[in-house]
Amino acid sequence: MADIFDSYALADAWDEMFERPGVPRAPYQGLFAALQPLGADELRFRADQLARVFTDRGVTFDYAGEERPFPLDLIPRVIDAAEWDLIARAVRQRVRTLEAFLADVYGGRQVFHDGIVPWRLLQSSPHFHRVADGIRPANGVRVHIAGIDIIRDEVGDFRVLEDNVRTPSGVSYVLENRLAMMRTLPALFAGPGRDGVGAEQRVRPVDDYPPRLLAALRKAAPGSVTDPTVVVLTPGVYNAAYFEHALLARLMGVELVEGRDLVCENNRAYMITTHGKRPVHVIYRRVDDDFLDPLHFRADSTLGCPGLLNAARAGTVTIANAVGNGVADDKLLYTYVPDLMKYYLGEQPLIGNVESHRLADADTLEWALEHLDTLVLKPVDGAGGKGIVIGPRADEQTLATLAEAVRADPRGWIAQRPVALSTSPALIGDLPRPRHIDLRPFAVNDGDDVWLLPGGLTRVALPEGELVVNSSQGGGSKDTWVLSEPGPRPAPPEPTPAQVHWEPTRNAAWDGQQ
Repeated sequence: MADIFDSYALADAWDEMFERPGVPRAPYQGLFAALQPLGADELRFRADQLARVFTDRGVTFDYAGEERPFPLDLIPRVIDAAEWDLIARAVRQRVRTLEAFLADVYGGRQVFHDGIVPWRLLQSSPHFHRVADGIRPANGVRVHIAGIDIIRDEVGDFRVLEDNVRTPSGVSYVLENRLAMMRTLPALFAGPGRDGVGAEQRVRPVDDYPPRLLAALRKAAPGSVTDPTVVVLTPGVYNAAYFEHALLARLMGVELVEGRDLVCENNRAYMITTHGKRPVHVIYRRVDDDFLDPLHFRADSTLGCPGLLNAARAGTVTIANAVGNGVADDKLLYTYVPDLMKYYLGEQPLIGNVESHRLADADTLEWALEHLDTLVLKPVDGAGGKGIVIGPRADEQTLATLAEAVRADPRGWIAQRPVALSTSPALIGDLPRPRHIDLRPFAVNDGDDVWLLPGGLTRVALPEGELVVNSSQGGGSKDTWVLSEPGPRPAPPEPTPAQVHWEPTRNAAWDGQQ
């Protein structure tokens, strides 16, 4: 039988699976051995099964106007215990830094007085909300959930690509990916199986996320509340991430509500039920700031609830993540995060940024404009890969249009060194081919500890040579394995209030941060 990796040609980037052709890296040796007996036909059969599982469960997304199963690649991404330890420590460091920065932004603003970050960044940020001044979270947490996007560069070093501390999305795919993989290739998780396939791996589970999230949300409740009511606030069934909202509410055993299900009276939030109004103490909102409270933001919004900010200011309800967090994941602020770590924590970054340039300085702007064809330009408020221009791949007209946009609004852009994201084998047709990937670890902050979901979401750019991994650009995902040493599995912090199962729900789509 031919080796399915015989025709796998390494790309001009760090390959996650192979040190050199045919020689897998240590964390992948078990998986490599397990995949060998399958053959190309069996791989394609399993991949088709995987797609059917997603279709049956309603895990689909809209691409170019067509409803499709969300692409889950059959070949997992593997991270060993030592590398995961580095990633986890770096993400915790990042979350603590951004938490301290947000407390400062909506507090004394000492970081600006000390000149670490210029005042103009705050004044020009569309996500700095003065109405959030004076809102003090009950347990000091503003970043309850974070998604920190990480890549590996050409020499194998990890780099932080982006911070997401508003309403980071995509964790439902981590849970669904694992479930689908365990159904389609159970022997990969269970050791040698009757079909001869088996990887002697110990893969850390991902199903602790819902109880961890619920525990963190309950700890965020106003201090006088001993048995808080937690709800998930969704924009509704037509939102691209509704699948995720419904799944998380179900797995936590809490109510999924829309704005019309809530009412605020006397600076208190209530949920309207068939038995009357029920006090709500923690709102895990998946509604953007601008639509959350029509008294303070968009007056025409029907997605939120009038008076929520007043209730939060009064300390009777906690909004997670906090209103105004977007000032901390602005891509311009990203360039200051290493300085903020030193300022707040007295530490150097465990994982550094991609080399980046601010364009507000006239000399830097002119340099960038002269070198647009060698740089990556990103809009500071972009999401889902939209607006990114990769200079070396852009035509003259695109670069000319970009130059006009950058010159008109230098604060609205950052320039970065092009990085060849690491590659991982992805099943293209019947055989594995190298495709670029990134990683979004999800962190849950309960005020005492920052816990990371083992692995997170690995996104893969399926078109050949593509560097943008978002689903809107034709990207997919991989199950992400974090390997651990043998030992007892730790118990989650507290059980979910209702034992629930993952059931098919409506369609799902995810395009990065909402």
